[in-house]
Amino acid sequence: MLSIRKIGLFGRTYRHLNRYRQILTILFRYGFGDLIESLRIDQVLEIGLQFVSKKRRERLEKFSRAEKIRMALEELGPTYIKLGQLLSTRPDLIPIDFLGEFAKLQDQVPSFAFSEAAGIIQRELARPMDEVFDFIDEIPIASASIGQVHRAGLKNGDIVAIKVRRPDIRSTIEVDLEIMLHLATLAENNIEEIAFYRPVKIVEEFARSMEREIDYTIEAANLEKFAFNFLEDSTTYIPKIYHDFTTSRILTMEFIDGIKVSLLHLLDENGLDRKLITNRGADICLKQIFTDGFFHADPHPGNIFILPNNIICLLDFGMVGSVDRQTREDFAELMESVVQRNEARSAQVLLRLTSWDVEPDIRMLERDVADFLGRHLYKPLKDIKISKLLQHLLTLTSRHRLRIAPDIFLMIKALSELEGVGLMLDPDFDILTRAEPFIRKVKTDRFRPTRLTGDMIAVASDLLDLLKQLPRDIRDIARLIRKQQLPITIEHKGLHEILSTHDQISNRLSFSIVIAALIIGSALIIISKTPPYVFGISLIGIIGFLAAAVMGIWLLVAILRKGRL
Repeated sequence: MLSIRKIGLFGRTYRHLNRYRQILTILFRYGFGDLIESLRIDQVLEIGLQFVSKKRRERLEKFSRAEKIRMALEELGPTYIKLGQLLSTRPDLIPIDFLGEFAKLQDQVPSFAFSEAAGIIQRELARPMDEVFDFIDEIPIASASIGQVHRAGLKNGDIVAIKVRRPDIRSTIEVDLEIMLHLATLAENNIEEIAFYRPVKIVEEFARSMEREIDYTIEAANLEKFAFNFLEDSTTYIPKIYHDFTTSRILTMEFIDGIKVSLLHLLDENGLDRKLITNRGADICLKQIFTDGFFHADPHPGNIFILPNNIICLLDFGMVGSVDRQTREDFAELMESVVQRNEARSAQVLLRLTSWDVEPDIRMLERDVADFLGRHLYKPLKDIKISKLLQHLLTLTSRHRLRIAPDIFLMIKALSELEGVGLMLDPDFDILTRAEPFIRKVKTDRFRPTRLTGDMIAVASDLLDLLKQLPRDIRDIARLIRKQQLPITIEHKGLHEILSTHDQISNRLSFSIVIAALIIGSALIIISKTPPYVFGISLIGIIGFLAAAVMGIWLLVAILRKGRL
């Protein structure tokens, strides 16, 4: 697993001081000095930041804040680009204008040398490459921040694609994640507006996502599960995995010689049916979400290839989502109630799909849902874009401080990308109409006799467990009350800044008293003419005055750096 821990985090961060300074300097250069000051980083680390020249400030003024953050993320490197891409799917966390900017982030970096790739392959397979491969193309066919792909031929004649993880990428990501977690902790403790979004939880979830992406055995397992789910579907093709030549650092799979779905002219030249491909592709993704509960979370055009006879092949299974049966049913009910313009039911289902710290105002939520439905559903069903619909619905949940699980966001992301690909292939594509049979099936499945029987048995089992446990729990509570040991948790809000300010005042006051004592003591020593002397003046007194001067200058600089006296 990726090493990312809160315990001892500040001590570990000192080990990465150069990278930390680089990150903060980039943020400072793009005009985020106010954010750095709000984080109170200077209380934990002494980071020397450069001043931004007037010329650069003027040059940055023509860019919006969203553009400046996007440019900073690009300069910060692959880990931060990945974070920006993740946030581009989360309108509950960032403003709408930021979503478009973050969506521009490209996960494209130069390839690394073939000699390094060959060394990694040989070490992972623990044998010479010529014992396994007839050939390996030295020029990669694809390159990204995590790894690159080389075409190769096995000894048995099979043509394969080998995905090789970048050298030292794990340690690079770990360093960035540790710093990211440190910054998130400071933000959660010092900036109240950000604390609600639980930035520490976001970084931890991001770390789990990155772990899944850099461990190729996880991707291989995902691919096998998809292959099983589509075993009887002749319209879908999942590449074969070569487990003997796959490890956490290399992934060997069947090479797919197809047409990328975005190359429309090649689809037409080869006599492929774009409308049929659109409908098949939609059915594949909708089946994954509503039937299997296990779905490809990144179905963009680069990951979809078309084979002869309009067969659809999916690639890159590093990012997947998983939702349980209850979540699938609730999401299907939400989509149905939204299309039917039923604001009360939409609000109720929305609450089932979310969590919160403070009980939401149901009446206000229903009113906002009604406004939302009135704005978006006044036009014919075929003209409604589900990507915009779901994006604005997520913004609504954010306004009411409702939290949605990460896998539901991935599901929304997958549906939005599916709609984009579908409209690219067929301008008349209507995803809501295509989803109707899947939503209907989810609803009818709830009332199958076998399902009802299973649900009743599960409820009866839970009730029996509760009845067994209840007397013991009551006895435990009564015992704690008798012993006056019943714990009561009190949470203080907003004290961190007060305590921090108090500490600063105390430290500066103590420092000032020491300086004053040095000045008075040195003056008395000089007046009393205590030897030894320098130019007829007491040397001890001179040293005392010099020490007071140095400490005074240091205190003044510290105050000025904070921007206030």
